[in-house]
Amino acid sequence: MAKAQYINENLNKNLSNPRNFWKTISNIQAPPVHSQPAAVKVNNQTLQHPQDVANAFNDYFVGCATTLIATLGNDTQSERPHTGQAPPTVQRPCIRQEFSFRPVPVSVITKLLRNQKMKYQSGPDQIPAMLLKINAPAIANPVATLINESLATGYIPKLWKTARVISIHKSGDSTLVSNYRPTSLLPVMSKILEKCVYTQLRDYYQYWNYLTPDQSGFCPNHSTTTALLKVCNDIQAGIEQGNLTGAIFLDFAKAFDTVDHGILLKKLKDSGIGDRTLNWFQSYVSDRSQYVSISGSSSLPLPVTCGVLQGSILGPLLFTIFINNLPNICKASTVHMYADDTVIYTSKPNL
Repeated sequence: MAKAQYINENLNKNLSNPRNFWKTISNIQAPPVHSQPAAVKVNNQTLQHPQDVANAFNDYFVGCATTLIATLGNDTQSERPHTGQAPPTVQRPCIRQEFSFRPVPVSVITKLLRNQKMKYQSGPDQIPAMLLKINAPAIANPVATLINESLATGYIPKLWKTARVISIHKSGDSTLVSNYRPTSLLPVMSKILEKCVYTQLRDYYQYWNYLTPDQSGFCPNHSTTTALLKVCNDIQAGIEQGNLTGAIFLDFAKAFDTVDHGILLKKLKDSGIGDRTLNWFQSYVSDRSQYVSISGSSSLPLPVTCGVLQGSILGPLLFTIFINNLPNICKASTVHMYADDTVIYTSKPNL
């Protein structure tokens, strides 16, 4: 009865705060159980051994992005930049100050360690978030030393760039690897490092007003609702002027997985990231690997040569930078984006 009363009070108190309201709901629900496939079909063969299944998933998750990039390269060779080639030059806000990392205080590291979610599954290093959380006061100092050494030298340990991937069934035939999506689990220490970098990089871009206002994804005080309001308002304004609105809705296939590292680094440099700091981002995107865990067995690790991790702290911000200049290229139309979901539209008096 006491528990029920506590939950009811929390719900009633947060009726006007949807975020906290649904957070309360999710806390009282049992966590979803993701069943692991006992067998999968690959090239008309059924694989049943757990390690074979894990290898099949890892081959698919890593290979689907590189296959798509190869297809795009063959189909639009004259239009698409080569790997590592600079993107078209577009107008951007003037940035007068070069970005470089600032040392992270021990107090910030202590707070980040204490804020770790207890239920977060451990990454490849097998260090649980709970262990770091409860020992935050004792380990904050050496952790801060590690973080600041990484930022100063531009080096990230190999283990911090290794992801343990869990496959989650989306829908359809459960024996087909294409019906699963990957969820990447990173070492908690790498997430602490990424959070420090994210905070400084976000503040820098906000100060210089660098990121396009036509992006509603991963932006403070923006959501799918604000994106919808923007587009609907523009269409309504066109109707009131007697115009017709034509729109193209785009959804990029494997958007996060196909980010070209060479183009991303070039865009980071163009946005004011200094050469020494750029070395850190070069280390961040290079020499990455992942393996899939299924039913207690793990696949062989495979190198990840493109893309940014959706499950990471930095991934969404890096993708936003990667796609930031799209509205500048479409000069004859209005563009609005929510992450990679994009609508390009224009209003004119006739078709």
